[in-house]
Amino acid sequence: MANLKEVRIRIASVQSTQQITKAMKMVSAAKLKRATNAIIQLRPYATKLKEILGNLSASLEGSSSPFIQEREPNKVLIIVVSSNRGLAGAFNMNVIKATNNLIADKYSEQFKNGNVSIVAIGKKAQDFYEKRNYSVIGNNNEVYADLTFENVTKITDTIMAGFAKGDYDRVELVYNRFKNAAVQILTTEQLIPLTSGQDAAEEKSSNVDYILEPSQEEIVEQLIPKSIKIQLYKAVLDSHASEHGARMTSMDKATENAGDLLKALKLSYNQARQAAITTELTEIVSGAAALNG
Repeated sequence: MANLKEVRIRIASVQSTQQITKAMKMVSAAKLKRATNAIIQLRPYATKLKEILGNLSASLEGSSSPFIQEREPNKVLIIVVSSNRGLAGAFNMNVIKATNNLIADKYSEQFKNGNVSIVAIGKKAQDFYEKRNYSVIGNNNEVYADLTFENVTKITDTIMAGFAKGDYDRVELVYNRFKNAAVQILTTEQLIPLTSGQDAAEEKSSNVDYILEPSQEEIVEQLIPKSIKIQLYKAVLDSHASEHGARMTSMDKATENAGDLLKALKLSYNQARQAAITTELTEIVSGAAALNG
């Protein structure tokens, strides 16, 4: 009977876990809808702004803006966008692995010299790199509590000011780009300095002729900081939607696994109960036969 009691306790435990994972899946599904709407609405604007800036800055090699001037990347800053919470499958670890691979493959010399810094957006990346004694700048974990353009812009302003002062020569961005609830695309891109013709969309529009007022250079000087802020905000929104998609998928799979485990436990419980009943009947029959004898 002790064995039956243990199985009953396990069944109750798995049922409780299944209810939790099912509730978490529903919560993530609701949050995913809002996060998806936000990133879908921003993407066309961010893409078009990047195209326009690519066309305009291509003819401004002598621009005074430091954000389009390529420098030798002796000091590198990497922005790692993760989440504050876990239970999202490999979502956070994939971003961390991609960041580590970027450092190992592209900036190994800078890392050896102590010239690689990290700006983490999300508690998981913050904790990972702080525990391993990386040079982590600031703490941006509260940005998800009120995810607005203004709050993300505060982070961007600090990064742009550091780049302008020469604290770093290149800024890279690593995040999960949202495709759908089940698929997140790991993305690594150069945030600063901006380069013209970075993607196919920019190449398609390279021959577009714009009429500019007051002047091409003045407009580009205003568009460059705005574009950098929009690109980082888009990356954070992408990551936020990807997080909820990954968590919803992960909790759905956990709920299914709990169901499979419950079937196996109930089968085991019924088999043990049947064996106990059979043993009791055998003992009764044997006792009755002994009395009759």
